[in-house]
Amino acid sequence: MVSDNMAIKIEDLEMDFGEVKAVDGLSLEVRKGELFGLLGPNGAGKTTTINVLVGLLRPTGGKAELGGYDILKHHDDVTHMIGVCPQEIAVFPYLTARENIEFFGDLHGIPKDRLEKDTEEFLKMVGLEEHADRKVGTFSGGMKHRVSLLMALINHPDISFLDEPTVGLDPNSRHAVWDFIQGFKDEGKTVILTTHYMEEAEHLCDRIGIIDRGKLIALGSPEELMEKYGGKNMEEVFITLTGRGLREDD
Repeated sequence: MVSDNMAIKIEDLEMDFGEVKAVDGLSLEVRKGELFGLLGPNGAGKTTTINVLVGLLRPTGGKAELGGYDILKHHDDVTHMIGVCPQEIAVFPYLTARENIEFFGDLHGIPKDRLEKDTEEFLKMVGLEEHADRKVGTFSGGMKHRVSLLMALINHPDISFLDEPTVGLDPNSRHAVWDFIQGFKDEGKTVILTTHYMEEAEHLCDRIGIIDRGKLIALGSPEELMEKYGGKNMEEVFITLTGRGLREDD
């Protein structure tokens, strides 16, 4: 295992789907303890990149390491250190919010006392404590997304991939999730965030990488990017760099 300050190292990563090159020679490093924003238009390759890194897709070229482990050679080691909150809602509708979270905690072997304590704390932090014992199938879409996020993070993973975690949330719920995600970063965890809410990226992220057509086209802190590309906020930077509106999904 490599001992340095990098949580993620990506070198010349490629992912082809026939004639479509979803990830095209992507190279990128993410530091340990960093809250990193991976931004881009729909179809830019964000979700495909994440799916490669977490082992759902096998890359057609290049290599990547998470926590010093090669994603192909040391898949089990990588799996044990990551948490993944996908774009799609991933919950069991016939279980309560508490049961969903504790089920995933059991899978990770978290001791019962700690799991019960963390579950209660997590639910409170995202405003779901009053709904803890309702079946998730009765929840709104935004509430289900919050439960899905808690399930992904209940094991306090060293590296978390959060793919559009606040989509469909009202402003109050979104800010509660922001605080929750920031809390993980404050613990020294590494968080990879994708979002189409530019103010979210600007508020949360230490650094941002913008990709388009599978290539990295900009990298830096929000302040550095706004200064370099002349935008007063990240939305202006994003529009300047990508030059078009939203397109098909990744």
